[in-house]
Amino acid sequence: MEPYKSCVWAGHSGKTYSYIVHKLPISFTENQDGNYIYCKLVENEWLPIYIGQGDLAGRISDNHHKAKCIANKGATHVHEHLNSKETDRLNEEKDILANYGQAFEPTGCNDKEGG
Repeated sequence: MEPYKSCVWAGHSGKTYSYIVHKLPISFTENQDGNYIYCKLVENEWLPIYIGQGDLAGRISDNHHKAKCIANKGATHVHEHLNSKETDRLNEEKDILANYGQAFEPTGCNDKEGG
């Protein structure tokens, strides 16, 4: 049994977001929109590798556009929570990314806006 079942991530705004923890690999059925964080444990702390949002079936899969980078950076888990409202998902993604700069390349796999 996994020792972690949930995790709370803090946004730059101070708002917190609760996620369900899954060991990779895992698959989701289509039409489950939400936020997700590919990550790994480093010294008992979660290190984000890629932070995103969208249909979890396509985003948490080998078809992810950054799948190779995510695997090369050693992702062992994905954290997710369902959220059907796109505006809220985008705001949450931006808020968490602003607080976890290590998710951006070259440490992580997220692209920085504007290059």
